[in-house]
Amino acid sequence: MSGLIERYRDHLPFAEGDPVISLNEGATPLLLAPRLSQRVGAEVYLKLEGCNPTGSFKDRGMTCAVSAAVRDGSQAVVCASTGNTAASLAAYAARAGIRGVVVIPEGKIALGKLAQALIAGAQVIAIHGNFDQALKIVRQLAQEQPITLVNSVNEFRIEGQKTAAFEIAEDLGGELDALCLPVGNAGNITAYWRGFRELQMTPRMLGFQAAGAAPLVAGHPIEEPETIASAIRIGNPARWEQAMDAMSSSGGAVRAVTDEQILEAYRFLATQEGVFCEPASAAGVAGLLTYGPGDAERVACVLTGHGLKDPDTAISQVGGVISCAAELDAVTRVVLG
Repeated sequence: MSGLIERYRDHLPFAEGDPVISLNEGATPLLLAPRLSQRVGAEVYLKLEGCNPTGSFKDRGMTCAVSAAVRDGSQAVVCASTGNTAASLAAYAARAGIRGVVVIPEGKIALGKLAQALIAGAQVIAIHGNFDQALKIVRQLAQEQPITLVNSVNEFRIEGQKTAAFEIAEDLGGELDALCLPVGNAGNITAYWRGFRELQMTPRMLGFQAAGAAPLVAGHPIEEPETIASAIRIGNPARWEQAMDAMSSSGGAVRAVTDEQILEAYRFLATQEGVFCEPASAAGVAGLLTYGPGDAERVACVLTGHGLKDPDTAISQVGGVISCAAELDAVTRVVLG
């Protein structure tokens, strides 16, 4: 299997012979969710972006951003991150043989994501502040130093991420009424809309933010965003205007869901559909469960990252391990209750 640049080169700003830094990202499953479909009264599919190489959708944009950086002669890439971008940058920088630097909000990154960034050799800097402050710092750093910024303000990130829309269209024969997805820094919803428009498709773009980090819903930046869904704990999205255009132009909407609704959807997906995603990924499903599909008959929900990104949250949501003697009778008593 080839990476997404090779598969979609005609739709991407790369010529034959350009360097391609790839981990064979993309081509992720689109899974019918029968119990979710029954519950909301529509045909619902799950786009499993956690099946990308580093476990999140960020790999789609990172292959393009890092490939372009290498093509332009850059020897270092940098990003601000709540976790997934850091993990993806670290992996693709390692693959390219260039330096990777990530700036994170201290104490606000899930353990699984931090481990990925560190093991891949990235320089990880934790600031005493939030994601929005980290992004401001790295934007200034990239302007002043010979280092390439690969957050979603980088157009190559959006170009790569739009390929997920191509895959959904291919799998569903171009028939889709609505797309539900989490919204944090708003690059992904911007990218999906770009991809669909290139295909002349207009599904309603339904974006969902955590109630404690919902600047697009509130209509103003949130100075201290807070939510259990760390990947969307962002108070001032970099792609604010583009995201709002995607939702308004498609006849969609942006709404808020509570942490409790996110966790309910998170558990539902695991126990009823067998799909383990990180909490932020469940925001789109939480929105669908809370607000319903409207008149949409076919809906896709984007699950942006794998559940192993945030093992601590998973453990906190379930019962503990049952201790038992190493005897058949003891195990039988536990099994039979």
